[in-house]
Amino acid sequence: MRKRILLLSMAVILSMSVMTGCMKIVKIGEEGKLTGEVEFNAGDNVAEIWDSVALSELTEKAVDLSAFLAESNGDLKSLADQYGKYSMGSSGELNYTVKGAGTVKEVNTEKKAGYVEVTLDSYTGEAVIRLQIGPVFKGSAVRDSLDIIKFEDYKNQVDYAAVSQSIHDIIKTSIIEQMDLTTLEGKHIEFTGCFTADKDDLLLITPVTLTVK
Repeated sequence: MRKRILLLSMAVILSMSVMTGCMKIVKIGEEGKLTGEVEFNAGDNVAEIWDSVALSELTEKAVDLSAFLAESNGDLKSLADQYGKYSMGSSGELNYTVKGAGTVKEVNTEKKAGYVEVTLDSYTGEAVIRLQIGPVFKGSAVRDSLDIIKFEDYKNQVDYAAVSQSIHDIIKTSIIEQMDLTTLEGKHIEFTGCFTADKDDLLLITPVTLTVK
Protein backbone atom coordinates (compact mmCIF):
# COMPACT_ATOMS: atom_id res chain seq x y z
CA MET A 1 0.00 0.00 0.00
CA ARG A 2 2.80 2.40 0.95
CA LYS A 3 4.58 1.74 -2.38
CA ARG A 4 1.39 2.33 -4.34
CA ILE A 5 0.72 5.60 -2.55
CA LEU A 6 4.33 6.70 -3.09
CA LEU A 7 4.18 5.96 -6.81
CA LEU A 8 0.90 7.86 -7.05
CA SER A 9 2.45 10.79 -5.23
CA MET A 10 5.40 10.82 -7.63
CA ALA A 11 3.08 10.80 -10.60
CA VAL A 12 1.12 13.74 -9.25
CA ILE A 13 4.27 15.65 -8.42
CA LEU A 14 5.69 15.11 -11.92
CA SER A 15 2.42 16.24 -13.42
CA MET A 16 2.46 19.39 -11.32
CA SER A 17 6.03 20.12 -12.28
CA VAL A 18 5.16 19.92 -15.98
CA MET A 19 2.23 22.29 -15.60
CA THR A 20 3.76 24.78 -13.19
CA GLY A 21 7.45 24.38 -13.72
CA CYS A 22 8.02 23.61 -10.05
CA MET A 23 8.30 20.48 -7.95
CA LYS A 24 7.08 19.91 -4.39
CA ILE A 25 8.97 17.46 -2.21
CA VAL A 26 6.74 15.31 0.03
CA LYS A 27 8.16 13.25 2.88
CA ILE A 28 7.56 9.50 2.91
CA GLY A 29 4.53 8.80 5.09
CA GLU A 30 2.95 12.18 4.33
CA GLU A 31 1.82 11.39 0.79
CA GLY A 32 -1.81 11.56 1.89
CA LYS A 33 -1.47 15.30 2.38
CA LEU A 34 -0.92 15.62 -1.36
CA THR A 35 -3.06 12.80 -2.74
CA GLY A 36 -5.90 12.85 -0.22
CA GLU A 37 -5.53 9.07 0.23
CA VAL A 38 -4.89 7.98 3.82
CA GLU A 39 -3.44 4.54 4.53
CA PHE A 40 -5.97 2.25 6.22
CA ASN A 41 -5.12 1.14 9.76
CA ALA A 42 -7.34 -1.70 10.96
CA GLY A 43 -6.05 -1.42 14.52
CA ASP A 44 -7.09 2.21 14.81
CA ASN A 45 -10.37 1.45 13.07
CA VAL A 46 -11.34 -1.24 15.59
CA ALA A 47 -9.96 0.56 18.64
CA GLU A 48 -12.21 3.54 17.91
CA ILE A 49 -15.40 1.46 18.20
CA TRP A 50 -14.55 -1.51 20.41
CA ASP A 51 -15.22 -0.33 23.96
CA SER A 52 -17.73 2.39 23.12
CA VAL A 53 -19.90 0.61 20.54
CA ALA A 54 -18.97 -2.98 19.65
CA LEU A 55 -19.01 -4.49 23.14
CA SER A 56 -22.31 -2.80 23.95
CA GLU A 57 -23.92 -4.22 20.82
CA LEU A 58 -22.67 -7.74 21.47
CA THR A 59 -23.59 -7.86 25.16
CA GLU A 60 -27.04 -6.51 24.40
CA LYS A 61 -27.83 -9.05 21.68
CA ALA A 62 -26.27 -12.08 23.42
CA VAL A 63 -28.73 -14.92 24.07
CA ASP A 64 -28.37 -17.34 27.00
CA LEU A 65 -26.43 -20.30 25.65
CA SER A 66 -28.09 -23.01 27.76
CA ALA A 67 -31.55 -21.85 26.68
CA PHE A 68 -30.33 -21.49 23.10
CA LEU A 69 -29.07 -25.07 22.96
CA ALA A 70 -32.28 -26.42 24.47
CA GLU A 71 -34.37 -24.48 21.97
CA SER A 72 -32.26 -25.56 18.99
CA ASN A 73 -32.72 -29.23 19.91
CA GLY A 74 -29.54 -30.25 18.11
CA ASP A 75 -30.06 -28.10 15.00
CA LEU A 76 -28.29 -24.78 15.51
CA LYS A 77 -29.25 -23.38 12.12
CA SER A 78 -32.93 -23.75 12.98
CA LEU A 79 -32.66 -20.57 15.08
CA ALA A 80 -31.16 -18.40 12.34
CA ASP A 81 -34.23 -16.17 12.02
CA GLN A 82 -34.52 -15.58 15.76
CA TYR A 83 -30.91 -15.01 16.77
CA GLY A 84 -28.53 -15.45 13.84
CA LYS A 85 -26.61 -13.12 11.57
CA TYR A 86 -25.20 -14.18 8.21
CA SER A 87 -21.79 -12.91 7.15
CA MET A 88 -23.09 -11.81 3.72
CA GLY A 89 -26.44 -10.36 4.72
CA SER A 90 -28.82 -13.17 3.75
CA SER A 91 -26.18 -15.80 2.97
CA GLY A 92 -22.71 -16.93 3.95
CA GLU A 93 -21.66 -18.18 7.37
CA LEU A 94 -24.28 -18.15 10.12
CA ASN A 95 -23.11 -16.56 13.38
CA TYR A 96 -24.61 -16.28 16.84
CA THR A 97 -23.80 -14.13 19.86
CA VAL A 98 -24.29 -15.92 23.18
CA LYS A 99 -23.60 -15.65 26.89
CA GLY A 100 -23.20 -18.33 29.51
CA ALA A 101 -21.51 -19.65 32.61
CA GLY A 102 -19.83 -22.90 33.44
CA THR A 103 -16.85 -24.75 34.87
CA VAL A 104 -13.57 -25.04 32.98
CA LYS A 105 -13.04 -28.69 32.09
CA GLU A 106 -9.85 -28.36 30.06
CA VAL A 107 -7.31 -25.72 29.08
CA ASN A 108 -5.45 -26.50 25.86
CA THR A 109 -2.46 -24.28 25.22
CA GLU A 110 -0.46 -26.82 23.24
CA LYS A 111 -2.18 -25.95 19.98
CA LYS A 112 -1.65 -22.58 18.33
CA ALA A 113 -5.44 -22.33 18.14
CA GLY A 114 -5.79 -22.90 21.86
CA TYR A 115 -9.09 -23.29 23.65
CA VAL A 116 -10.82 -23.65 27.01
CA GLU A 117 -13.46 -26.38 27.18
CA VAL A 118 -16.40 -25.58 29.44
CA THR A 119 -19.03 -27.68 31.18
CA LEU A 120 -21.99 -25.35 30.74
CA ASP A 121 -24.31 -24.67 33.66
CA SER A 122 -27.87 -26.02 33.29
CA TYR A 123 -27.00 -28.00 30.17
CA THR A 124 -26.94 -31.77 29.90
CA GLY A 125 -26.76 -32.14 26.12
CA GLU A 126 -23.91 -33.54 24.04
CA ALA A 127 -22.62 -30.37 22.38
CA VAL A 128 -19.02 -29.50 23.29
CA ILE A 129 -18.47 -25.87 24.33
CA ARG A 130 -15.04 -24.35 23.72
CA LEU A 131 -13.78 -20.78 24.05
CA GLN A 132 -10.90 -19.68 21.85
CA ILE A 133 -7.83 -18.42 23.70
CA GLY A 134 -5.37 -18.15 20.79
CA PRO A 135 -2.78 -17.12 20.00
CA VAL A 136 -4.37 -18.11 16.68
CA PHE A 137 -8.10 -17.46 16.43
CA LYS A 138 -10.17 -19.32 13.87
CA GLY A 139 -12.87 -17.68 11.77
CA SER A 140 -14.33 -14.18 11.94
CA ALA A 141 -17.48 -14.73 14.03
CA VAL A 142 -17.10 -11.57 16.10
CA ARG A 143 -16.64 -9.26 13.13
CA ASP A 144 -19.48 -10.93 11.24
CA SER A 145 -21.81 -10.71 14.25
CA LEU A 146 -21.50 -6.93 14.50
CA ASP A 147 -24.16 -4.83 12.75
CA ILE A 148 -21.89 -1.79 12.85
CA ILE A 149 -19.27 -3.47 10.64
CA LYS A 150 -20.20 -3.95 6.98
CA PHE A 151 -18.04 -5.14 4.11
CA GLU A 152 -19.16 -2.28 1.87
CA ASP A 153 -17.68 0.22 4.32
CA TYR A 154 -14.17 -1.02 3.52
CA LYS A 155 -12.06 -0.54 0.44
CA ASN A 156 -11.31 -4.20 -0.25
CA GLN A 157 -11.24 -7.73 1.16
CA VAL A 158 -7.76 -7.22 2.57
CA ASP A 159 -8.88 -4.32 4.77
CA TYR A 160 -11.99 -6.23 5.81
CA ALA A 161 -9.91 -9.26 6.84
CA ALA A 162 -7.56 -6.98 8.76
CA VAL A 163 -10.51 -5.77 10.84
CA SER A 164 -11.17 -9.32 12.05
CA GLN A 165 -7.51 -9.78 12.91
CA SER A 166 -7.50 -6.54 14.86
CA ILE A 167 -10.55 -7.66 16.81
CA HIS A 168 -8.71 -10.85 17.73
CA ASP A 169 -5.68 -8.80 18.78
CA ILE A 170 -7.83 -6.74 21.14
CA ILE A 171 -9.40 -9.90 22.59
CA LYS A 172 -5.97 -11.42 23.09
CA THR A 173 -4.47 -8.39 24.86
CA SER A 174 -7.50 -7.23 26.86
CA ILE A 175 -8.89 -10.64 27.91
CA ILE A 176 -6.65 -13.65 27.36
CA GLU A 177 -3.32 -12.11 28.37
CA GLN A 178 -4.90 -10.75 31.56
CA MET A 179 -5.69 -14.27 32.79
CA ASP A 180 -3.54 -17.00 34.34
CA LEU A 181 -4.44 -19.89 32.06
CA THR A 182 -2.39 -22.32 34.14
CA THR A 183 -4.82 -22.01 37.06
CA LEU A 184 -8.04 -21.79 35.07
CA GLU A 185 -8.98 -25.48 35.06
CA GLY A 186 -11.76 -26.21 37.55
CA LYS A 187 -12.70 -22.53 37.90
CA HIS A 188 -16.20 -21.19 37.31
CA ILE A 189 -16.40 -18.59 34.54
CA GLU A 190 -18.90 -16.31 32.85
CA PHE A 191 -18.53 -15.29 29.22
CA THR A 192 -20.04 -13.54 26.23
CA GLY A 193 -18.93 -14.43 22.74
CA CYS A 194 -19.67 -15.28 19.13
CA PHE A 195 -19.49 -18.48 17.12
CA THR A 196 -20.11 -19.73 13.61
CA ALA A 197 -22.70 -22.51 13.37
CA ASP A 198 -20.79 -24.95 11.20
CA LYS A 199 -21.15 -27.95 13.56
CA ASP A 200 -24.09 -28.86 15.77
CA ASP A 201 -22.01 -30.83 18.25
CA LEU A 202 -19.11 -28.38 18.69
CA LEU A 203 -19.36 -24.67 19.45
CA LEU A 204 -16.08 -22.78 19.07
CA ILE A 205 -16.83 -19.46 20.72
CA THR A 206 -14.61 -16.39 20.46
CA PRO A 207 -15.04 -14.59 23.81
CA VAL A 208 -15.54 -10.84 23.96
CA THR A 209 -15.91 -10.90 27.76
CA LEU A 210 -14.57 -13.53 30.15
CA THR A 211 -14.73 -13.39 33.93
CA VAL A 212 -13.40 -15.88 36.46
CA LYS A 213 -15.61 -16.30 39.51
